[in-house]
Amino acid sequence: MKKFLPLILMLLVAESCIPLRIAPNIEDYKITSGKKFKRSLSKRNMFIFKDPKEANHFYDYVNIKYQLEHENVYDDIPFKINDQQYFFAFYEVDIPDKAINLFPVLFAHALNAALNSDEENDAAPEESRKDNYYLAIEVYSDIDKDCLEGNSLSREVVLKYLRALKEEYLSTHNYNEVVFKN
Repeated sequence: MKKFLPLILMLLVAESCIPLRIAPNIEDYKITSGKKFKRSLSKRNMFIFKDPKEANHFYDYVNIKYQLEHENVYDDIPFKINDQQYFFAFYEVDIPDKAINLFPVLFAHALNAALNSDEENDAAPEESRKDNYYLAIEVYSDIDKDCLEGNSLSREVVLKYLRALKEEYLSTHNYNEVVFKN
């Protein structure tokens, strides 16, 4: 039994996947620099939340809510808070969880060693991937280049608006309903 204990422990350790990349875990929302969250985003501060819906649902929601008729839906979307004009742009971001499973390779080598086989082993490590989708929203105005920056005067009112926008988006299934709410 003592001879098999190291083998059993090795198999248990090898069976677990080794994470290569872990996506951020965002419960409600997060305010951070877009560049820190994903390199392809701008340096402005972003309102980021996890998007459980299918791709392009937020595009449809914004297009219908702001009646944009599929023009400039991603950039310079105008909205007003207390008669002050603001604009927002949004980005749909995919950050996958990646893990590698070495168990098939180790098992094949152990089996060949146990059977004293000289066959070449062509087993390859298995990579698993789970996609995580996020929405990143940046807000700016003619006065303020980054309304989510810590020292911005409009930060609190913009955050309140974005939280309400997020809740409305996540709770609405028929986006035509939002036209009647406005």
